Amino acid sequence: MDFTGKTAIVTGGARGLGLSYARALAQAGARVVISDIGADNVGAGTDASVVQQAAEALRAEGLMVAGHGGDLSTDEGCRQLISYTLETFGQLDILIHNAGWVGYQPIAELDAAFLQRAMDINLYAPLWLCKHAWPHLLRSCAPRIILTTSDRAMYAQYEQTGLVAYSAGKMAQVGIMNALSHEGAEAGVLVNAISPVAKTRMWGVTQEPDELKPDWVTPGVLFLASRQCTDTGYILRASNGQFTATRFSENPGVDYPRNLARIKAGSAEEVAAAWSHIKQPPTQATT
Repeated sequence: MDFTGKTAIVTGGARGLGLSYARALAQAGARVVISDIGADNVGAGTDASVVQQAAEALRAEGLMVAGHGGDLSTDEGCRQLISYTLETFGQLDILIHNAGWVGYQPIAELDAAFLQRAMDINLYAPLWLCKHAWPHLLRSCAPRIILTTSDRAMYAQYEQTGLVAYSAGKMAQVGIMNALSHEGAEAGVLVNAISPVAKTRMWGVTQEPDELKPDWVTPGVLFLASRQCTDTGYILRASNGQFTATRFSENPGVDYPRNLARIKAGSAEEVAAAWSHIKQPPTQATT
């Protein structure tokens, strides 16, 4: 795919998945700003050298890449990233919010600082980034936003104890995707999400893995960022070089909000009696 003439932002772009996305976009002709605060594995601290070294390494490969080490947890920090991108490359076409972290804290131990850290990167950062990117994306002939969610948040069978704050933030990005895919539809701003599975430093992996490689997720992200993608509001799950797209779709026959086209019940007892049918998919349920 050819991204010549396009400018992209990749948050969390100095390591792991973000670095893979940034390299591939730049190799395909894009000018890329990688933003990374250089936090440690639990999302704390800063290290400006992390993103600068990554940017220098990519430039040494002949790629057009600039580094940004600002804090994206605030409105102002996100505004500065968008401004830096415009000052550096003059336009913005693609926004990829990849930055994140995995922290474990059971609900009984949940504290405000831990929750705030999760919300800063998974809720506030994508909202502020999209706010400041929006007017510039509207000037692009192929504007794209890609957010990041997680199978562990979307599917109960993949949950792990202690991931309540992480899951809340990752599901928030699904809601943001849905809202902005609607808000941007008329203007052609396509908003999708990637749900990647890859062994990175978040898994405690520092060497090249023999499976679940970050580079095997990247083709899906490039597609979502490209002109070839004409869909919006989809979640692209990616693992081991395999891809499947999903979205929350309404049941057939629904006239929202008045008719759910499903099981009628007038009391809690009737709900209990019909529960086995209520929880069935609509194609299997009997009314």
